[in-house]
Amino acid sequence: MSPQTETKASVGFKAGVKEYKLTYYTPEYETKDTDILAAFRVTPQPGV
Repeated sequence: MSPQTETKASVGFKAGVKEYKLTYYTPEYETKDTDILAAFRVTPQPGV
């Protein structure tokens, strides 16, 4: 039988309801040269 290990998760990865401000928008954030920015186009579909 393998030994049990304890896993510790940061706030962003714990199960349950998270505060809106922890996981969404940070207005004071400034992009860095190493950041990857992406944009997605969503086409609405009838009945969905």
